[in-house]
Amino acid sequence: MPLLPSVDVLFAISDTGGGHRSAAVAIAAALDQASGGCLTWRIDDILRLTDVPLVRSAPNMYDQLSTRWLRLYDMTFQLTNGMRRVDLLSRLVFVTARRNITRLLLETRPKVVVVTHPLVHRFVCAARRIHRLPCRVVTVVTDLVSLHASWTYPGVDLALVPTDEAYRLMQKRGMRPSKMQRTGFPVHPKFADYADGLAAARAALGLDASRFTILLTAGGVGSGRLGALMRAMERAYPDRQLLVVTGKNRALHDALVGEGRPANSHIFGFVQNMETLMAASDIVVTKAGPGTLMEALVMRKPVILTEAVGMQEQGNIDFVLNYELGVFCPTTERIVGAVSDLEDPRRYAATLERLATSVPRDGSAEIARLVVEQMSLVRDLGAVQALRRRPRLRIGGLRRIFRRQ
Repeated sequence: MPLLPSVDVLFAISDTGGGHRSAAVAIAAALDQASGGCLTWRIDDILRLTDVPLVRSAPNMYDQLSTRWLRLYDMTFQLTNGMRRVDLLSRLVFVTARRNITRLLLETRPKVVVVTHPLVHRFVCAARRIHRLPCRVVTVVTDLVSLHASWTYPGVDLALVPTDEAYRLMQKRGMRPSKMQRTGFPVHPKFADYADGLAAARAALGLDASRFTILLTAGGVGSGRLGALMRAMERAYPDRQLLVVTGKNRALHDALVGEGRPANSHIFGFVQNMETLMAASDIVVTKAGPGTLMEALVMRKPVILTEAVGMQEQGNIDFVLNYELGVFCPTTERIVGAVSDLEDPRRYAATLERLATSVPRDGSAEIARLVVEQMSLVRDLGAVQALRRRPRLRIGGLRRIFRRQ
């Protein structure tokens, strides 16, 4: 196998939802900033490489699982939520996945593998150990509170967690404090670095500078409920400015535009300037997905959470409520009422004050710093050669490779 130019950082992800790739992109952007673009990196979907039918298809199935088959998704979460169960399933999948994952590591020869998906780091660490590869493995946890057991794996060199709650849970499950650090969530630097104020953001979007502005979003896939919520908001608050992001739901976008809207309602499809939309808003209404939620909190915007998609998002609601950073409203009627409550000047100011101390803004920058630090611990990469002899794989050997201690 000819050796290709190595990369400094390999992001090992899976596109089950957009959050894992978004986290990798955010950290990569922070690495570019920290190094002046001198570091090389690439992103690969590891689950697609496994060649195990259901696992390989998980990225394509995720949208259906998280919407139409949500009960099945939650049942799978519960049935697999145990350290021994995760280890056993990982061993079984790795028998088939080993060749492709090893090939990727040998072709890219990364100094550090940054894992942003909980089902991936066991595979990477197993391949590294079998073939004695010198790379470091860093896990970046992208859930806030309700962590699946698969996130906890002491075989990695370092686990970076976004919250104190995640830190305590992983420690309880057997992760040593010496292998963990709380960094904050990997939000893209463009959110923390956004320098223009509210008035400038509204001017850039062609909005009324004086109207109280509410941003409504339902994630990248979009939601049909978003339309009903927008109509209810227009009836209840005709003098408010609404920004509605429908994501990739083109049918919803076209339906809302086709109905004809008041002049102060603005509809967007899939956007690349969410930081500007958030900067222009006073309140953000969103589901409890960690990506958009943390983007809003990093930009110091109070939030109204509408729902948790899957059991892993339930803890995000608790996070917002416990720190009093917003409210949870599972019905349209309660969402409409919550806007008036959050508009109260005293409550709004108090929420902004809590936001300033509860959520770190520099999560991606801190993660990038620690990744660069891990690079300095890597052995001489010149010792890495193409795989000539394939070690024989035995179940007993896999048990040792996947052992948690």
